[in-house]
Amino acid sequence: MAAKFEPTTATTTRIVIEPHSQFDLSTHSRTTTVRSLAITTLSNNRTIIYVGTHSGTLFSLSPNLNHTNSSQNGTVLQKLSFLRSVSVTNSSVDAILVLPDLEKVLILSDGSLFLVDSDLSNRAVRLGFSKGISVVTRRRMRNNESEGLGLGLDSSNSSNHKFLHKLGGFIVKDGGESHSEGFGGCVLAIVIGKRLVIVELVVKDVNNASLVVLKEIQCVDGVVSTMVWIDDSIVVGTANGYSLISCVSGQSSVIFSLPDVSRPPRLKLLYRDWRVLLLVDNVGIIVDEQGQPVGGSLVFRHGLDSVGELSFYVVVVSDGKIELYNKKHGGCVQVLPFGGEGIGPCVVASEEDRGGKLVAVATATKVVCYQKLPSVEQIKDLLRKKNYKEAISLVEELEYEGEMSKDLLSFVHAQVGFLLLFDLHFEEAVDHFLLSETMQPSEIFPFIMRDPNRWSLLVPRNRYWGLHPPPAPLEDVVDDGLMTIQRASFLRKAGVETIVDNDHFLNPPNRADLLESAIKNISRYLEACREKQLMQSVSEGVDTLLMYLYRALNRVEDMERLASSTNWCVVEELEHMLEESGHLRTLAFLYASKGMSSKAVAIWRILARNYSSSLRKDPALETIIQDSGENLISGKAIAAAEASKILEESSDQDLILQHLGWIADISQLLAVEVLTSDKREIQLSPDEVITSIDPQKVEILQRYLQWLIEDQDCFDTQLHTLYSLSLAKSAIEAFEFENISENLASGNTERTNLATLRNSIFQIPVRERLQIFLQSSDLYDPEEVLDLIEGSELWLEKAILYRRLGQETLVLQILALKLEDSEAAEQYCAEIGRADAYMQLLDMYLDPQDGKDPMFTAAVRLLHNHGESLDPLQVLEKLSPDMPLQLASETLLRMFRARVHHHRQGQIVHNLSRAVDIDARLSRLDERSRNVQINDESLCDSCNARLGTKLFAMYPDDTVVCYKCYRRQGESVSVSGRNFKEDILIKPGWLVSR
Repeated sequence: MAAKFEPTTATTTRIVIEPHSQFDLSTHSRTTTVRSLAITTLSNNRTIIYVGTHSGTLFSLSPNLNHTNSSQNGTVLQKLSFLRSVSVTNSSVDAILVLPDLEKVLILSDGSLFLVDSDLSNRAVRLGFSKGISVVTRRRMRNNESEGLGLGLDSSNSSNHKFLHKLGGFIVKDGGESHSEGFGGCVLAIVIGKRLVIVELVVKDVNNASLVVLKEIQCVDGVVSTMVWIDDSIVVGTANGYSLISCVSGQSSVIFSLPDVSRPPRLKLLYRDWRVLLLVDNVGIIVDEQGQPVGGSLVFRHGLDSVGELSFYVVVVSDGKIELYNKKHGGCVQVLPFGGEGIGPCVVASEEDRGGKLVAVATATKVVCYQKLPSVEQIKDLLRKKNYKEAISLVEELEYEGEMSKDLLSFVHAQVGFLLLFDLHFEEAVDHFLLSETMQPSEIFPFIMRDPNRWSLLVPRNRYWGLHPPPAPLEDVVDDGLMTIQRASFLRKAGVETIVDNDHFLNPPNRADLLESAIKNISRYLEACREKQLMQSVSEGVDTLLMYLYRALNRVEDMERLASSTNWCVVEELEHMLEESGHLRTLAFLYASKGMSSKAVAIWRILARNYSSSLRKDPALETIIQDSGENLISGKAIAAAEASKILEESSDQDLILQHLGWIADISQLLAVEVLTSDKREIQLSPDEVITSIDPQKVEILQRYLQWLIEDQDCFDTQLHTLYSLSLAKSAIEAFEFENISENLASGNTERTNLATLRNSIFQIPVRERLQIFLQSSDLYDPEEVLDLIEGSELWLEKAILYRRLGQETLVLQILALKLEDSEAAEQYCAEIGRADAYMQLLDMYLDPQDGKDPMFTAAVRLLHNHGESLDPLQVLEKLSPDMPLQLASETLLRMFRARVHHHRQGQIVHNLSRAVDIDARLSRLDERSRNVQINDESLCDSCNARLGTKLFAMYPDDTVVCYKCYRRQGESVSVSGRNFKEDILIKPGWLVSR
């Protein structure tokens, strides 16, 4: 969740710091006032506040952090413990630099530097250096590492050596004495007039310290009044503006020019971000180590006297008030008064490290110490005041800064979610629940189902800082929230301020709307929880209670989707509710998902029987499905389809056969899919299935038998015979039905239309299926089938069966006389392979018997196609005297032509064989010609020219001619008086070069 920062223009209710203790300087000295201030934590974890006065005295105070803060109970602040004081000079202490790694304090007073122990146990020692120092600062490392160089620090400090290398060495101005290792020191930058001098403070013993000059740089124009050191650059401020000076090259560049009329420049090194804050009147500009602005500007309310840093806040003081501004978004988060108006300049100091928790402010005579409230307490305070956005912003800031773990962030999101839930902001509450990675879904269970319940022991007993009431059902939460709003309304009318959401106060919500919103958003949370890896018991609670919420909202589609998917719903917790509410479809889906197939199919059967009176019809499924000539309402069809899905995967044969009937009544296709499903592990017994199929549902039986034979490779002769008999019976009925329809076509159009509307689950007509099966299968009993169709008009089927039985004559009679399919009859004769078969067929054509006229056209066709296979004398004997002379003569002529044609075909084959022999002879000539040797003296046999390297040609009789003679067109090439024009054989292989 991205933080939305909004700059605050007025004092906010966030409490970041609170007063801890104070010190009244007037009780120790009535003649001096505070000039400077510093806070540090020493190596022994002692926190000390140093106060410099205008009279040149340095005080040390202890904040007594181990004592209980008395400001929380409204009493007077406890006193800062006075430790020691030391007199430095008679002039004011202008700056205090604490050197915790050396356990020293560096003091700038009267233009000189003084050094004193951190516990002020000895007098201040003046460092031997010229006067006139106006500003001093120290070199700090990014992570508070040691700033010293090789002059007395561990030589392993690589950063110090690098810095030395950049400076090009250092200059010793201490009488030429060399310094040995083993002493401590730090690097300082001081301003003397217009010179910027980089020195190292070398501490040899308690009372022996010196400054060693490392480098001198010409400073910028103007009087330097403020200075900070960051990395290898120093930022200085004058009345003209701010400049960046390189410690290595000594070059300076202007960062920002101040207007002519402005407050004195002020700089603050922000150690936490490693940035520099430049102040221009009441505007703070943050720049990096290169002097480039980063982020936004901080706009303060008024001009300020002093600036400090605490965590990710900038602390400014002015006119007796301390203000905290967030460095990231610039908003003022807290304002605290610590003195009356017109008290004069104030000073602020803070601990200069990431873990600092103290900030001190001082007026002329009083020092007040403030302690940072722990982050958790700040968050709690914001949540108590219902500043949820502010609390989340603080949490995200703390996480970004590395001061808060992800677990605590998740904890706070959950806490905010519960507070918003009880404040009736259900959508925002669930948004925070979803952002919490540690919150358990079981924490929501008490809001849905009253205790005790199946999951009561899973609910963690976490009070979340005790900021919200214990969980209660959503109805109670809504009622209590509305009562709180009503009570607040009365109190406000009485003038009592209450912390109630203004939106709800101004526009009181409706109870039904609130309850619906609560259920809808809690459902959203549980839906998201389903995607997580949860314990089985928790998953059961999530899915079961989600079903309760769907039911409360009557979200039927969501109920059915949940029930039909993979879920952890507890059936015994839901079945009574779903039965009473009439959500039988959901219950059926739930039974099916849990493997309770018998109960699921039973519900679908009930729905299919009483669907018109059921509670729900799915509008998306309101389509008419045509099956077996009936228009089925969508409800019955869907019920049957859902039941068939379950049965397709079931191996329970008794269950399948129990419900097969009513599914078949609705859709024979669905019934077939149930019987022929390959999804089940154990297939059904064919004998029991066939016995259980309704005799009226013939197509179901046929489709099942077809599946067994074709898809399951069944070789059972009984099943093959049963299938062929069923097909044959259906084919007879279909044939008779078509004849009746044709007879009634002219007189009763209505009945004809009804007949044509009869649909089948098969796309191929039954007779075609019968014929295909009779031809393809060898396992059925043809005699049994033949007995069934003997009296029918299924002549082609009879021909196929007689053929199976080897009754050639009967097959020819059916093909030639009944079906009058001459082509099929001739093809069958060809399959028989005997010449007498054609003669037998000719005899049938010429003498069909049963009073039929001779089939002269078919006979002529037979003689034309296969006359060469017939004996002409037998044909003449068979010809009927009634056959027309012209047709008979034409027939005989064709037959004889066919014989002549056959004779010529033999001649062609003979000639082709001869051609093959000639080609073989030419091949031999070609091979011989290649073996003729041609030498340099060879001459053309035509023109007697010397062949040489010319191309030449060779003739079949070994005659060789030059290429010129060979290429003559239209002339005979004469060699030895012979003409070779006709005998020339031109073959590519004969054209060769020498």
